[in-house]
Amino acid sequence: MTGNVKGALLALAAFAIYSTHDVVVKFLGVHYHAVQIVFFAGLLSFPLATLMLMNDRTDGTLRPVHPWWMALRTVSTVITGVSAFYAFSVLPLAQTYAILFAAPLLITVLAIPVLGEKVGLRRGLAVGAGLIGVLIVLRPGAAPLSMGHAAALAAAVFSSLSSVVVRKIGSEERSVVLLLYPIVGNFIALGCALPFVYRPMPVEHLGMLGIIAAFGFVAMMLVIAAYRRAEAVIVAPMQYSQMIWAAIYGYLIFGETPDEWTVAGSAVIIASGLYIVLREGLTKVSENRPVLESRSRPETGVMPRISSMLRRRAERSEG
Repeated sequence: MTGNVKGALLALAAFAIYSTHDVVVKFLGVHYHAVQIVFFAGLLSFPLATLMLMNDRTDGTLRPVHPWWMALRTVSTVITGVSAFYAFSVLPLAQTYAILFAAPLLITVLAIPVLGEKVGLRRGLAVGAGLIGVLIVLRPGAAPLSMGHAAALAAAVFSSLSSVVVRKIGSEERSVVLLLYPIVGNFIALGCALPFVYRPMPVEHLGMLGIIAAFGFVAMMLVIAAYRRAEAVIVAPMQYSQMIWAAIYGYLIFGETPDEWTVAGSAVIIASGLYIVLREGLTKVSENRPVLESRSRPETGVMPRISSMLRRRAERSEG
C-alpha cells in the first residue's frame, strides 16, 4: 500500500470521526448554548493539548513576534468555535457542511491582500462559482435565513482568516505560541460569557463533552498522520467525505433529508474547492499554497490547528 493510499484512508477515518463529533455537538446544542459547549469541550481538551506542549524543548519566550496578528488569530478562533457549534446545533448537518466548505474559497480570496497571493483567471472563476454555490444553498429571498446560516458563514469566514494569518506569521512564530494563544483565548473569552448562559449538566451530558474532546483529539492526530504519509493534494479533498456522513447521520438520527438546492449548491462548492486544491498542487501556480497549507478542517475552533502541530513535530525532528 502506497503512502498516498495510507494517507487517504487515515484522512477518511479522521473525517468520519469528526462527523460523529459534530453529531454529538448537534445533540447537545438542543439543550445548551454554544458558548457552554465550546467552553467545556475546550476545557476537557486542554490537558491533551498541554501534554503536547510540554514536549516543546526549544528555548524562547511565549511572547508573540507579531502580537496584533496573533490577537486577530485568537479572536478569529474563538468566533469560529462558537459560530460553528451554534450552526451545527440549529441547521441540518448537510447544510452546515455545505456552507463551511466555502472556506477554501474564502482562504483564496483573503490570501490576496494578506499574503500577496496572485490568483489567476481559473482560480478566480472557481472562487466565483463556489460563492454562487453558497447562494444556491442559502437561496436568499426564496427561503428564510436564520442566525444559524449567519453563524455558519461566520465560522467559514473567521476560520479562513485564522488560516491565512497562520500562513502569514507561521515562519516567524514559535509553534508553541501558535498553539497556546487560541486555547487560552477560548478559555478566557468564553469563561467570561459562561455565567450568562450556563445550565447545569447531568453526568451523561458531561460524558458527551468528553466524547467531543476525545474525538476531536483522535481525529486531529489521524489527520496529522495522514499528512505525514501522503501529499497534501491527496489528503485535503478527503474532508468532503463529511457530506456523505452528514447525509447518513442526518437521516438516521435527526430525520433530515437534504433538499435539492442543498445538494446542488454543495456539488458546486465542492467542485470549486477541489479545483482550487488541485490547482495549488501544481508547480508555479501558487507561491503560498494557502488552502493546501491550512490543513485544518474549516470548522475547527477547539483543538489546535493541524498546520501548527505538523510544524511543531518538524521542529522536534530537526532538533
